[in-house]
Amino acid sequence: MAGAQTQLIEGLNALSAGLILLTAFGMVATRQVQGVMRFFVVQSAFLAASAFLIGFDRGSIHLLALGVITIAAKVIAIPWVLKRTLPGDLYERREINQVINIPSSLLLALLLAIAAEFLVSPLLATTPDPVIHVNLPIGLAGILIGAYSLIARREAIPQLIGILAMENGAFFAGIAIAPDLPLIAELAIAIDVVLIAVVIGVLTRNITQTMGTTEAAAMSELREEPPPWR
Repeated sequence: MAGAQTQLIEGLNALSAGLILLTAFGMVATRQVQGVMRFFVVQSAFLAASAFLIGFDRGSIHLLALGVITIAAKVIAIPWVLKRTLPGDLYERREINQVINIPSSLLLALLLAIAAEFLVSPLLATTPDPVIHVNLPIGLAGILIGAYSLIARREAIPQLIGILAMENGAFFAGIAIAPDLPLIAELAIAIDVVLIAVVIGVLTRNITQTMGTTEAAAMSELREEPPPWR
């Protein structure tokens, strides 16, 4: 009976992993800030589900707490903060400028996911744990795809979500490798992430009101004019 329960949990965790990877592709394929945020929220919910499943199977209070913290911080707090701080047109209707078009971006994201599998294959050969075999390559793929999104996107908020997606990938791999992370560390990370979202949201709103754009490339070209000599 216990073996059947474990197999069921491992299967559900593998399903969560596949959906997390699909949401990573969804964030790459979406051109609106609100759509990217929705995919991030869904990805965070599946991350929490994986933490609940593994925590229940292994009797880890740390993973169960991590699932609760993930829902509170990433599924509820961050979307609420950004929706409250960002201008409505930026959050709901603004299209994201990016360096590479969506079909090419999806192809690169697929190549990054395949590369992640090859990169971790030597480590997977050293352990028989099926959870690590699922979480580690998907987690690394999430990190790589989030990093690509951070580089390819030119808007401040999608770049922030790319960073948060990288953190989701790191956590998804981490809950399989080190399931007993102290609760104080989990709370500190969650608070830091929410504070970062608050700061970025307020700065983006102020920059939009002042400059009329949040495109990083455009803002990097701004220069302070020296005062004229009298």
